[in-house]
Amino acid sequence: MSPDPFIRIGIDIGGTFTDLQILDERSGALRSLKTPTTPEDPSIGLITGLNEAATRYGFALTDIRLLLHGTTIATNAVLERRLAKGVLLTTAGFEDILEIGRHSRKDIYGLKPHHDAPLIPRDRRLGVAERIRGDGSVERAIDPTSIAPLLETLDALGAEAVAICLLNAHVNPAHEQALAQAIRAACPELPLCLSSELSPEIREYERSSTTALNTLLMPVVGAYLARLTGRLAEAGITGRLLLVQSNSGVCSAEVASRQPARLLLSGPSGGALATLRMAESLQRPNLLGVDMGGTSFDICVVHEGSVTRMTQGEIDGLPVRLPMIEIRTIGSGGGSLASVDDAGRLRVGPRSAGSRPGPVCYGRGGTEPAVTDANIALGRLDPRFFLGGAMPLDAPAAEAAIVSRIGAPLGLGAQQAAAGMLAVTDTNLAAAARLSLFEKGLDPREFSLLSFGGAGGLHAIPVAEELGVPEVIFPADASTFSAFGILHSDIMHDLTRSRVMPAIEDNLPRIAAFLQELREQGDALLAADGVPASERRFNVSADLRYRGQAFELVIPWEAPAAEPAALSTLLAAFHAEHARRFSYSNTAAPVELVALRLSATGLLARARTRRAPGLGADRKPEARRIWLGDAWREVPVHQREQLTAPVSGPALIEEEYTTIFLAEGWRCAPGPDHTLIARRQSAGQTEALAA
Repeated sequence: MSPDPFIRIGIDIGGTFTDLQILDERSGALRSLKTPTTPEDPSIGLITGLNEAATRYGFALTDIRLLLHGTTIATNAVLERRLAKGVLLTTAGFEDILEIGRHSRKDIYGLKPHHDAPLIPRDRRLGVAERIRGDGSVERAIDPTSIAPLLETLDALGAEAVAICLLNAHVNPAHEQALAQAIRAACPELPLCLSSELSPEIREYERSSTTALNTLLMPVVGAYLARLTGRLAEAGITGRLLLVQSNSGVCSAEVASRQPARLLLSGPSGGALATLRMAESLQRPNLLGVDMGGTSFDICVVHEGSVTRMTQGEIDGLPVRLPMIEIRTIGSGGGSLASVDDAGRLRVGPRSAGSRPGPVCYGRGGTEPAVTDANIALGRLDPRFFLGGAMPLDAPAAEAAIVSRIGAPLGLGAQQAAAGMLAVTDTNLAAAARLSLFEKGLDPREFSLLSFGGAGGLHAIPVAEELGVPEVIFPADASTFSAFGILHSDIMHDLTRSRVMPAIEDNLPRIAAFLQELREQGDALLAADGVPASERRFNVSADLRYRGQAFELVIPWEAPAAEPAALSTLLAAFHAEHARRFSYSNTAAPVELVALRLSATGLLARARTRRAPGLGADRKPEARRIWLGDAWREVPVHQREQLTAPVSGPALIEEEYTTIFLAEGWRCAPGPDHTLIARRQSAGQTEALAA
């Protein structure tokens, strides 16, 4: 290791590409790099990217001080059901809670509702004769003689991981801890997860689902991190490794191994954090961040300068009762595959070509046309300059695949079929973005659209036109923008005390005790992370509801204190938020406190940054034929590194890892922080420019 390592790297491993943002903390130079993901083992692509970055930008691997790593390993394992063989221990009589779930129908018109099998089958869900009451008192203690038979059953079932989720363990974890102690004594290597440690909250089904999911992920994520740390050591990299969580903070590899469910929105949360930073720097409090990569399209809404942080999310229909940033994801990216169904309808996504074989134009054996193939066929991508020229594309192969798979069944030529693929794609993207705004009662016309991701620049303006958004912002290094957000993450721990009680002055002593417990626990965790006391920050919020309600609102508690005035301020904020969200409030109704939450943040050292120029600064201006409407049309091609004055569409703006399509009627100009800002032109402006 160098005496003073100075390189910080943010890494976002996606389904198609692995993105890196490299910061030289001595000079502040900020650079980006993109390399194909290796789905068989993402750590291989990560190490490849680090080696390429070191060679290209002139540093040694031993100079790396900090690696901040966002990954889809947990998400993909759940979606593909590549999970460990787990066992669930629960209170006798509650073995079927995962199967019963919630009696709500998402498809209310479906005549044959589909129910996925629970993550842990019935024969591996074991009841333990014990009972703790809702107030935490013990109704039935665990019989010590029942432990040995239980251990024998675990061995007979071949358990690879064990989830322990007992009734009311969030109030009194004693029985969960006793079971864990016995199992660890007999099987010290067996991964265990206790609901009282992972998600100590009310609602048994959600707590059980979260615990089961986390347990099944522990061997998967643990094995990946073991491979990754081994490869880093072999490469001589001894810098600190931190993993990105769904709450936009980072945690140590040890925490990620114990609680891998916190990584389920790891990569997209980096994009959300970068969107929030951009909203602050550009003074645009309403910003719609859209990240279109090779596999997915992620949407994050910044409203009035903040993002929504949820206490519960969902992945593939499974509830996850953990704090996370609200992000909507659909399967629509540059690698999304197009097909014609039996009814003659053109469909695009959610299936993706991934990085291997990838779109047909990659020349890696792909036969089904993808969105990238359509952009190639319409002339919007330069096959000679993809990934800065590092990966030439096969345009004739892309066009041939579109003709055979899409054009022939629909009776269309290559360009008409490709244009149809993009029209379907843009409509899907706009529909998802519109839903993210409309469900919050927000007007798209009051937002700017921030476009990033490798494929985003080609689709941002058509999506904005369909939404009615008047302004589109393209950040610098848009293709690796999520990695930029990851690069500026901080260590974060989310802690909870769930106790249902009236939010009244008589309960202030209990509230004070819970606040003190949370603060002490947060301090201990940050101290274990090596964060000095001066760099620790704590934010408190409360889950509140009117008595009788089945849902809560999370209200930030700006000045938490066990005092009547502080409680009154909190309740006033709850009534105001309830009125904003649901158009009514009742200040006379009794309010219940359901949970107290503390976010413990450890600030990582900040470094000044300056963007280093990318490729394209020396490319000569040119024009290229692209398909617009129903004909070929020659349009100017600008290099982003050379752009110093406004340009009007139709035009293309190229940079190393992405291309921007500027539609007719739009004008784009350099903005602050190395951004490009595109706005609609009025009819008069367009006519004047044409004249």
